[in-house]
Amino acid sequence: MHVVIMGCGRVGSTLAISLEQRGHSVAVIDSDADAFRRLGGDFTGATVTGVGFDRDVLLSAGIERADAFAAVSSGDNSNIISARVARETFGVERVVARIYDPKRAEVYERLGIPTVATVRWTADRMLRHLVPEGNVEIWRDPTSTVSIMEIPMHPDWIGHSVGDLEARSGTRLAYLMRFGLAMLPTSSTVIQDGDLAFMLVTDEMTASVTKVTGSAPEGGH
Repeated sequence: MHVVIMGCGRVGSTLAISLEQRGHSVAVIDSDADAFRRLGGDFTGATVTGVGFDRDVLLSAGIERADAFAAVSSGDNSNIISARVARETFGVERVVARIYDPKRAEVYERLGIPTVATVRWTADRMLRHLVPEGNVEIWRDPTSTVSIMEIPMHPDWIGHSVGDLEARSGTRLAYLMRFGLAMLPTSSTVIQDGDLAFMLVTDEMTASVTKVTGSAPEGGH
């Protein structure tokens, strides 16, 4: 892949080095030429001085053959403008923008541009380390919307199907841990004694899902 990165701060330089180490070609854009020092002497990709939404700058970075574009400068406006130019003008399929304002991030998600809402994501991660809420969070997506959590199950769920659990809780079971091994269940998989359930939830859903799974299922099997 050829990846164009706008912004050579800590995130951009780390991303560029990681991509190059994985065998991809990389071009990095930054308005400050001194920023490229972060890439170190071993970096062999292209460096282009300029703003990431300037057509000539993007062309110099190889945007026309780019498979992906990452906008990770320190400015929300610059990031989203350059991301939209990459997507809409040059047709780059994989585009992601780093956004500090979570309200803006939600708007741009609706435009079809994946965003990493830095402040919200970091704050949420810190909060979960500081104030555990009983459920163990295994994974959270970069927009801090969907997570996979270990959800406690009432013993009476034993013998019920995964499909029944999903229907009553209103969410999806990501995977089960059985005898210490992860497994991808189907809707007909029967819950056994000792199974650990890891479910896909949003923050708003967690309380209601936990209430359902932590109680005996109504009406039996």
